[in-house]
Amino acid sequence: MTRSRRVPPAPLAQRDGVDAARLRLPADGVWDTVRDHLVARLAPPAEVIDGMLRDGAFVTADGSPVRPDTPYAPGLWLWFHRDVPPEVPVPFPLDVVHQDGHIVVVDKPHFLATTPRGSHVTETALARLRRDLGLPEIGAAHRLDRLTAGLVLFTVRPGERGAYQSLFAEKRIHKEYEAIAPYDEALALPRTVRSRIEKERGVIAAREVPGEPNAESRIELLEHRAGLGRYRLLPRTGRTHQLRVHMSALGVPIVDDPVYPVVAGPVPDGDFRHPLQLLARVLEFTDPVTGRAHRFVSGRTLAAWPAHQGPTRQGTDTGQ
Repeated sequence: MTRSRRVPPAPLAQRDGVDAARLRLPADGVWDTVRDHLVARLAPPAEVIDGMLRDGAFVTADGSPVRPDTPYAPGLWLWFHRDVPPEVPVPFPLDVVHQDGHIVVVDKPHFLATTPRGSHVTETALARLRRDLGLPEIGAAHRLDRLTAGLVLFTVRPGERGAYQSLFAEKRIHKEYEAIAPYDEALALPRTVRSRIEKERGVIAAREVPGEPNAESRIELLEHRAGLGRYRLLPRTGRTHQLRVHMSALGVPIVDDPVYPVVAGPVPDGDFRHPLQLLARVLEFTDPVTGRAHRFVSGRTLAAWPAHQGPTRQGTDTGQ
Protein backbone atom coordinates (compact mmCIF):
# COMPACT_ATOMS: atom_id res chain seq x y z
CA MET A 1 0.00 0.00 0.00
CA THR A 2 1.32 3.48 -0.89
CA ARG A 3 2.06 5.68 2.11
CA SER A 4 -0.24 8.72 2.22
CA ARG A 5 1.42 12.06 1.39
CA ARG A 6 -1.36 14.13 2.93
CA VAL A 7 0.15 16.79 5.15
CA PRO A 8 -1.32 16.92 8.68
CA PRO A 9 -2.46 20.29 10.08
CA ALA A 10 0.37 22.38 11.48
CA PRO A 11 0.60 21.99 15.27
CA LEU A 12 2.44 25.32 15.67
CA ALA A 13 0.73 28.69 15.40
CA GLN A 14 2.08 31.33 13.04
CA ARG A 15 4.74 33.63 14.38
CA ASP A 16 4.52 37.27 13.29
CA GLY A 17 2.29 36.21 10.40
CA VAL A 18 4.72 33.54 9.18
CA ASP A 19 3.93 29.80 9.03
CA ALA A 20 6.13 27.28 10.78
CA ALA A 21 8.46 25.38 8.45
CA ARG A 22 7.78 21.70 7.97
CA LEU A 23 9.75 18.72 6.78
CA ARG A 24 9.22 14.98 6.41
CA LEU A 25 11.82 12.37 7.26
CA PRO A 26 12.78 10.31 4.18
CA ALA A 27 11.46 6.77 3.94
CA ASP A 28 14.93 5.44 3.19
CA GLY A 29 16.74 7.24 6.00
CA VAL A 30 19.74 5.55 7.63
CA TRP A 31 20.08 7.80 10.68
CA ASP A 32 19.77 6.46 14.23
CA THR A 33 18.02 9.55 15.61
CA VAL A 34 15.95 12.45 14.31
CA ARG A 35 18.71 14.71 15.60
CA ASP A 36 21.28 13.10 13.32
CA HIS A 37 19.06 13.66 10.29
CA LEU A 38 18.39 17.32 11.20
CA VAL A 39 22.12 18.00 11.55
CA ALA A 40 22.73 16.46 8.12
CA ARG A 41 19.80 18.17 6.40
CA LEU A 42 19.47 21.67 7.84
CA ALA A 43 21.82 24.62 7.45
CA PRO A 44 22.40 25.56 11.13
CA PRO A 45 25.45 23.92 12.78
CA ALA A 46 25.03 20.95 15.12
CA GLU A 47 25.21 23.05 18.27
CA VAL A 48 22.28 25.19 17.08
CA ILE A 49 20.20 22.11 16.25
CA ASP A 50 21.04 20.64 19.67
CA GLY A 51 19.90 23.85 21.36
CA MET A 52 16.63 23.86 19.45
CA LEU A 53 16.01 20.24 20.45
CA ARG A 54 16.65 21.04 24.10
CA ASP A 55 14.18 23.93 23.83
CA GLY A 56 11.51 21.73 22.22
CA ALA A 57 11.56 23.77 18.99
CA PHE A 58 10.86 20.76 16.76
CA VAL A 59 7.45 19.11 17.16
CA THR A 60 5.54 16.26 15.55
CA ALA A 61 2.00 16.38 14.16
CA ASP A 62 0.43 16.03 17.61
CA GLY A 63 2.57 18.83 19.03
CA SER A 64 4.92 16.55 20.93
CA PRO A 65 8.49 17.89 21.11
CA VAL A 66 11.30 15.95 19.48
CA ARG A 67 14.01 15.05 22.00
CA PRO A 68 17.75 14.78 21.28
CA ASP A 69 17.49 10.98 21.48
CA THR A 70 14.20 10.51 19.60
CA PRO A 71 14.68 7.52 17.26
CA TYR A 72 14.54 8.12 13.52
CA ALA A 73 11.10 7.25 12.10
CA PRO A 74 10.71 7.17 8.30
CA GLY A 75 7.90 9.42 7.04
CA LEU A 76 7.59 11.40 10.29
CA TRP A 77 6.39 15.00 9.86
CA LEU A 78 8.15 17.75 11.83
CA TRP A 79 7.44 21.46 12.30
CA PHE A 80 9.62 24.28 13.59
CA HIS A 81 10.01 28.04 13.34
CA ARG A 82 13.09 29.28 11.53
CA ASP A 83 15.13 31.99 13.18
CA VAL A 84 14.27 35.02 11.05
CA PRO A 85 16.89 37.80 11.06
CA PRO A 86 15.62 41.36 11.64
CA GLU A 87 14.31 42.97 8.46
CA VAL A 88 14.28 46.62 7.42
CA PRO A 89 10.66 47.83 7.70
CA VAL A 90 9.06 49.02 4.47
CA PRO A 91 7.64 52.40 5.58
CA PHE A 92 4.69 52.55 3.19
CA PRO A 93 1.08 51.53 3.82
CA LEU A 94 -0.52 48.42 2.39
CA ASP A 95 -3.99 49.62 1.43
CA VAL A 96 -6.93 47.20 1.55
CA VAL A 97 -9.08 47.98 -1.49
CA HIS A 98 -11.69 45.27 -0.95
CA GLN A 99 -12.45 42.59 1.62
CA ASP A 100 -15.24 40.03 1.84
CA GLY A 101 -15.58 36.47 3.06
CA HIS A 102 -13.69 35.09 0.06
CA ILE A 103 -11.05 37.58 -1.13
CA VAL A 104 -8.93 40.51 -0.05
CA VAL A 105 -7.54 42.88 -2.67
CA VAL A 106 -4.70 45.20 -1.67
CA ASP A 107 -2.89 48.11 -3.28
CA LYS A 108 0.74 47.12 -2.61
CA PRO A 109 3.49 49.73 -2.30
CA HIS A 110 6.83 49.51 -4.03
CA PHE A 111 9.56 47.57 -2.18
CA LEU A 112 7.16 45.28 -0.29
CA ALA A 113 7.39 41.61 -1.30
CA THR A 114 4.09 39.81 -1.87
CA THR A 115 4.96 36.56 -0.07
CA PRO A 116 7.92 35.33 2.01
CA ARG A 117 10.94 34.63 -0.15
CA GLY A 118 14.66 34.79 0.49
CA SER A 119 15.51 37.49 3.01
CA HIS A 120 12.01 38.99 2.94
CA VAL A 121 9.80 37.06 5.35
CA THR A 122 8.03 39.25 7.91
CA GLU A 123 8.18 42.37 5.72
CA THR A 124 5.77 40.99 3.12
CA ALA A 125 2.21 41.75 2.14
CA LEU A 126 1.10 38.27 3.22
CA ALA A 127 2.59 38.52 6.72
CA ARG A 128 1.18 42.02 7.19
CA LEU A 129 -2.32 40.94 6.21
CA ARG A 130 -2.26 37.92 8.50
CA ARG A 131 -1.23 40.14 11.39
CA ASP A 132 -3.38 43.19 10.66
CA LEU A 133 -6.57 41.43 9.57
CA GLY A 134 -6.33 38.44 11.90
CA LEU A 135 -6.68 36.02 8.99
CA PRO A 136 -4.04 33.30 9.53
CA GLU A 137 -5.17 31.24 6.52
CA ILE A 138 -5.11 34.05 3.97
CA GLY A 139 -2.97 33.26 0.90
CA ALA A 140 -1.86 34.94 -2.31
CA ALA A 141 -3.61 34.00 -5.56
CA HIS A 142 -0.67 35.46 -7.54
CA ARG A 143 2.43 37.58 -6.98
CA LEU A 144 3.83 40.97 -7.89
CA ASP A 145 7.57 41.61 -7.91
CA ARG A 146 8.83 43.31 -4.76
CA LEU A 147 9.76 46.41 -6.79
CA THR A 148 6.36 46.66 -8.54
CA ALA A 149 3.44 48.46 -6.89
CA GLY A 150 -0.27 47.88 -7.36
CA LEU A 151 -3.12 45.45 -6.99
CA VAL A 152 -2.71 41.95 -5.58
CA LEU A 153 -5.48 39.38 -5.00
CA PHE A 154 -5.48 37.25 -1.83
CA THR A 155 -7.88 34.48 -0.88
CA VAL A 156 -9.42 34.09 2.58
CA ARG A 157 -10.26 30.36 2.52
CA PRO A 158 -7.59 27.80 1.58
CA GLY A 159 -10.17 25.54 -0.06
CA GLU A 160 -11.08 28.28 -2.54
CA ARG A 161 -7.54 29.33 -3.45
CA GLY A 162 -7.35 27.04 -6.47
CA ALA A 163 -10.48 28.57 -7.99
CA TYR A 164 -8.95 32.05 -7.88
CA GLN A 165 -5.51 30.90 -9.01
CA SER A 166 -7.17 29.33 -12.05
CA LEU A 167 -8.30 32.81 -13.13
CA PHE A 168 -4.66 33.61 -13.84
CA ALA A 169 -3.65 30.20 -15.19
CA GLU A 170 -6.60 30.12 -17.60
CA LYS A 171 -6.31 33.82 -18.57
CA ARG A 172 -9.79 34.63 -17.26
CA ILE A 173 -8.64 37.79 -15.50
CA HIS A 174 -7.97 41.17 -17.12
CA LYS A 175 -4.79 42.91 -15.93
CA GLU A 176 -3.57 46.37 -16.84
CA TYR A 177 -0.26 47.88 -15.82
CA GLU A 178 0.99 51.44 -16.09
CA ALA A 179 4.63 52.35 -16.64
CA ILE A 180 6.73 55.46 -17.11
CA ALA A 181 9.53 55.07 -19.64
CA PRO A 182 11.38 57.18 -22.22
CA TYR A 183 9.37 58.43 -25.17
CA ASP A 184 10.60 57.44 -28.63
CA GLU A 185 8.68 59.05 -31.46
CA ALA A 186 10.10 56.43 -33.87
CA LEU A 187 8.55 53.57 -31.90
CA ALA A 188 5.27 52.59 -33.54
CA LEU A 189 2.60 51.94 -30.92
CA PRO A 190 0.34 50.26 -30.04
CA ARG A 191 1.91 46.90 -30.73
CA THR A 192 1.92 43.36 -29.42
CA VAL A 193 5.29 41.93 -28.42
CA ARG A 194 5.82 38.16 -28.45
CA SER A 195 9.04 36.42 -27.44
CA ARG A 196 10.45 33.52 -25.50
CA ILE A 197 11.60 34.52 -22.00
CA GLU A 198 13.60 32.29 -19.69
CA LYS A 199 14.68 32.94 -16.11
CA GLU A 200 17.39 30.88 -14.45
CA ARG A 201 17.24 30.27 -10.70
CA GLY A 202 19.79 32.43 -8.92
CA VAL A 203 20.20 34.82 -11.87
CA ILE A 204 18.69 38.28 -11.39
CA ALA A 205 17.73 39.01 -14.98
CA ALA A 206 15.41 37.06 -17.25
CA ARG A 207 16.37 36.97 -20.91
CA GLU A 208 14.84 36.57 -24.34
CA VAL A 209 16.03 33.48 -26.19
CA PRO A 210 15.28 31.92 -29.57
CA GLY A 211 12.33 29.57 -29.71
CA GLU A 212 8.56 29.34 -29.53
CA PRO A 213 7.16 32.48 -27.83
CA ASN A 214 5.92 31.98 -24.27
CA ALA A 215 5.39 35.66 -23.40
CA GLU A 216 2.99 38.16 -24.96
CA SER A 217 2.42 41.81 -24.03
CA ARG A 218 0.32 44.56 -25.56
CA ILE A 219 2.09 47.95 -25.33
CA GLU A 220 0.13 51.21 -25.69
CA LEU A 221 1.25 54.82 -25.34
CA LEU A 222 -1.24 56.88 -23.32
CA GLU A 223 0.53 60.26 -23.48
CA HIS A 224 3.99 61.80 -23.54
CA ARG A 225 5.70 64.92 -22.28
CA ALA A 226 9.16 66.10 -21.26
CA GLY A 227 10.82 63.16 -22.99
CA LEU A 228 8.83 60.56 -21.05
CA GLY A 229 5.88 58.39 -22.02
CA ARG A 230 3.07 57.03 -19.89
CA TYR A 231 2.31 53.53 -21.12
CA ARG A 232 -0.49 51.02 -20.64
CA LEU A 233 0.83 47.46 -20.57
CA LEU A 234 -1.47 44.49 -21.06
CA PRO A 235 0.24 41.16 -20.34
CA ARG A 236 -1.41 38.17 -22.00
CA THR A 237 0.96 35.79 -20.20
CA GLY A 238 2.74 35.91 -16.87
CA ARG A 239 6.47 35.23 -17.28
CA THR A 240 8.88 36.57 -14.66
CA HIS A 241 9.78 40.22 -15.39
CA GLN A 242 7.89 39.96 -18.68
CA LEU A 243 6.82 43.60 -18.99
CA ARG A 244 10.22 44.88 -17.93
CA VAL A 245 11.96 42.63 -20.48
CA HIS A 246 9.63 43.64 -23.31
CA MET A 247 9.87 47.37 -22.61
CA SER A 248 13.66 47.15 -22.50
CA ALA A 249 13.72 45.16 -25.75
CA LEU A 250 11.73 47.96 -27.42
CA GLY A 251 14.41 50.45 -26.38
CA VAL A 252 12.26 52.17 -23.74
CA PRO A 253 13.21 50.54 -20.42
CA ILE A 254 11.01 51.43 -17.47
CA VAL A 255 12.32 54.32 -15.40
CA ASP A 256 14.42 53.28 -12.39
CA ASP A 257 14.61 49.64 -13.43
CA PRO A 258 17.77 48.30 -11.73
CA VAL A 259 17.97 45.21 -13.95
CA TYR A 260 16.96 46.06 -17.53
CA PRO A 261 18.74 46.78 -19.76
CA VAL A 262 21.80 46.75 -17.44
CA VAL A 263 21.95 44.77 -14.21
CA ALA A 264 22.95 47.15 -11.45
CA GLY A 265 22.45 44.51 -8.78
CA PRO A 266 19.62 43.97 -6.30
CA VAL A 267 18.15 47.05 -4.64
CA PRO A 268 19.51 47.06 -1.06
CA ASP A 269 16.95 46.71 1.72
CA GLY A 270 16.24 50.14 3.12
CA ASP A 271 16.99 51.99 -0.12
CA PHE A 272 13.62 53.47 -1.08
CA ARG A 273 14.92 56.36 -3.20
CA HIS A 274 14.16 55.12 -6.73
CA PRO A 275 10.97 53.06 -6.98
CA LEU A 276 10.53 51.17 -10.24
CA GLN A 277 7.98 53.11 -12.27
CA LEU A 278 5.67 50.16 -12.83
CA LEU A 279 2.19 49.84 -11.37
CA ALA A 280 -0.43 47.07 -11.53
CA ARG A 281 -3.29 49.46 -12.21
CA VAL A 282 -6.36 47.26 -12.94
CA LEU A 283 -7.66 43.80 -12.00
CA GLU A 284 -10.97 42.79 -13.57
CA PHE A 285 -12.63 39.38 -13.29
CA THR A 286 -15.79 37.47 -12.53
CA ASP A 287 -15.55 35.96 -9.07
CA PRO A 288 -15.44 32.16 -9.52
CA VAL A 289 -17.11 31.60 -6.14
CA THR A 290 -19.74 34.35 -5.86
CA GLY A 291 -20.26 35.15 -9.56
CA ARG A 292 -19.83 38.86 -8.85
CA ALA A 293 -18.16 41.02 -11.51
CA HIS A 294 -15.21 42.92 -10.05
CA ARG A 295 -13.11 45.75 -11.44
CA PHE A 296 -10.46 47.05 -9.07
CA VAL A 297 -8.42 50.16 -9.86
CA SER A 298 -5.28 51.22 -8.02
CA GLY A 299 -5.28 54.69 -6.53
CA ARG A 300 -1.50 55.00 -6.65
CA THR A 301 0.46 57.26 -8.97
CA LEU A 302 3.95 56.95 -10.43
CA ALA A 303 6.25 59.69 -9.18
CA ALA A 304 8.33 60.04 -12.37
CA TRP A 305 5.41 61.35 -14.42
CA PRO A 306 5.71 65.15 -14.76
CA ALA A 307 2.06 65.72 -13.82
CA HIS A 308 2.48 63.83 -10.52
CA GLN A 309 0.36 65.46 -7.81
CA GLY A 310 0.94 62.94 -5.01
CA PRO A 311 -0.54 59.52 -4.22
CA THR A 312 -4.19 59.14 -3.32
CA ARG A 313 -3.57 55.84 -1.45
CA GLN A 314 -7.01 54.45 -2.14
CA GLY A 315 -8.06 51.85 -4.68
CA THR A 316 -11.58 51.30 -5.89
CA ASP A 317 -13.85 48.36 -6.65
CA THR A 318 -16.37 49.16 -9.35
CA GLY A 319 -17.92 45.70 -9.29
CA GLN A 320 -21.65 45.35 -9.29
